[in-house]
Amino acid sequence: MIYHGIRFTLKPDVTEDEVAAGLEGMRKASRAIPSIKSFIVGRVFGGEHDYGAISVLEDVEGYDDMMNHPAHLEIDRIGLPLVDRFESFDISDDPDPEMGEKLAEIHQRRFDNLPDIAELVSDIGEYTGSAAPENNGN
Repeated sequence: MIYHGIRFTLKPDVTEDEVAAGLEGMRKASRAIPSIKSFIVGRVFGGEHDYGAISVLEDVEGYDDMMNHPAHLEIDRIGLPLVDRFESFDISDDPDPEMGEKLAEIHQRRFDNLPDIAELVSDIGEYTGSAAPENNGN
């Protein structure tokens, strides 16, 4: 199993209506992606971020499907321009020693094949973690 998590802080000028619509859009996208077995989207308590999400996937193929699914790409295109700080992380019980590299390759292919997504990511004030473009899978 792979648990893909994100935590983020929005830009100061984002309205409460935009926040509510964005979080609901994330829930809708998660329900639309067949490879997501379960998910949670909501506020983060503790730490420096305000909101987050965790998606549960069975394997690397499901992770790849989620990251490139049209519903995920749509919410990225709508939501990433509102984000000031973003962190991603992955937790897996898969014993494959190359799991981190495989996940990083999925993100790199996505950035290479979807330059608009790569540009949105590069415009975020602070972007760290497993999905960050400079990540090497470790």
